[in-house]
Amino acid sequence: MRLDIVTCQPELLTSPFAVSIVKRAQEKGLAEIHVHDLRRFAINKHGQIDDYVFGGGAGMVLRVEPIADCLDALLAQRSYDAVIYMTPDGETLRQPLVNRLSLAGNLLILCGHYKGVDERIRKAYITHEISVGDYVLSGGELGAAILVDAIVRLLPGVLGNEESALSDSFQDNLLAPPVYTRPAEWRGEKVPDILLSGNTPLVEAWRHEQAVERTRQRRPDLLSEM
Repeated sequence: MRLDIVTCQPELLTSPFAVSIVKRAQEKGLAEIHVHDLRRFAINKHGQIDDYVFGGGAGMVLRVEPIADCLDALLAQRSYDAVIYMTPDGETLRQPLVNRLSLAGNLLILCGHYKGVDERIRKAYITHEISVGDYVLSGGELGAAILVDAIVRLLPGVLGNEESALSDSFQDNLLAPPVYTRPAEWRGEKVPDILLSGNTPLVEAWRHEQAVERTRQRRPDLLSEM
């Protein structure tokens, strides 16, 4: 998979992609991540990429020309399965959407900034608009990092045990059950006996029961969607 990210703050994306699972995915050749600095396409020598809001009001808006020039340059090199804009008013990012995007070959992600991008960019180029939650960040970069991490970890060969991703929270509309590791007793609290029994069918049944109960307590809305 190739992921191209367009941003006016490329420094924000240096660390998230240089460690852990995403780093290993790149080293294995399973994912390519390319970050493109929007200021390379500035409209003047001063590096301008934004302007005032038509109609008045606080805040600045990313201009049409730098974004269009950058996207056109990328689209001229390859086709993309999706052109994504990270924005608070987009579709809320959930696991089924991540699963679908993980099947893509090439993804192009545009990070908003300031008050966002000129609406004409959204109409002309964007195929998917995604939000990472009902709150506002300073820009779309951290949201893009979340999206990329969620997608890349699902690519075949990225995780040491591919079944691990299938048992994560939200994959079956349930939260993950409690997990334990050694020691079997700590400060007087013991690991549930069923997990030490070696009886795999009973263990799996217990885990499912615990997942349902935890979901009922913490996210009952997920159960209503099943």
